[in-house]
Amino acid sequence: MRLVFLLIQVDIEKKMQEAPDSSYEIGVVIGSYLPFVVLAGVAYAIYYFNKKKRGTE
Repeated sequence: MRLVFLLIQVDIEKKMQEAPDSSYEIGVVIGSYLPFVVLAGVAYAIYYFNKKKRGTE
């Protein structure tokens, strides 16, 4: 897992160095971290749904 984060960080740093302006840099950061945020949200929603379902039995 640590290796994945290191590879992503290197890719982001490379894109930032090649960025034409700061707006592009912001887009790269958002686009790189958004999938992780969405995945965490989906995981929490599944956890909450299952927790709620178990409590009503």
